[in-house]
Amino acid sequence: MPNYFALVPAAGYGSRMGNQLPKQYLILAAKPMIYHAVKTLCQSHKIARVFVVLSPQDPEWQKYDWAEFSNKLTVLYCGGETRAQSVLNGLAAAPGQFTVEPDDWILVHDAARPLLIQSQLTLLMDALADDTVGGLLAVPVADTLKRSDANKCVRRTEPREHLWQAQTPQMFRYKMLVDALDKTINMNITDDASAIEAMGFHPRLVHCKDYNFKITYPQDLELAELIIQKRKNQCIP
Repeated sequence: MPNYFALVPAAGYGSRMGNQLPKQYLILAAKPMIYHAVKTLCQSHKIARVFVVLSPQDPEWQKYDWAEFSNKLTVLYCGGETRAQSVLNGLAAAPGQFTVEPDDWILVHDAARPLLIQSQLTLLMDALADDTVGGLLAVPVADTLKRSDANKCVRRTEPREHLWQAQTPQMFRYKMLVDALDKTINMNITDDASAIEAMGFHPRLVHCKDYNFKITYPQDLELAELIIQKRKNQCIP
């Protein structure tokens, strides 16, 4: 049976937040944002190891106590200039820390998606356990989409039928993901599924029905704080 591993690329800075501190370290519910994603992944009984990929010059990680995750967490200081390069570097470094087989599953999750919960992880892993390619959590697009011209005026309305917003984790076999990222590393890809698609494969979309949005702007952080507090009151793991 294949093992499950998680990888969290966290070498970026999130300039749209308007903060000098790297986004993954902004405080959310009294913890750095990345803590929440790491906690959910480490608490999964199916995931054998969680790898966090940081910038080699990261000054923040060591300021926090991560001892509660020491039995599952490995930090890799090999982040690259892009998300794809950080993921690829992390995948290359991981086998040096822990045995990873070609057919093992890799779940790549954004540090800026702190609202991931166990039921979402279980949904994804169960849905893809026998899939030949893999896939990702996603939600159907609900808003009307407008395409603009160079002057930011509406050029046309885009049909939203069959359109989905990609989320993470994105789950693929180790060797397939390494090969796909290696061959597309100079392309403008923004997620792991795009690399898999460029190889001619068709990742499966797994409908995520709970909050799992990405923290991009300051108001996102405020909303995430409210959701975490509500879940805490409802004892949602």
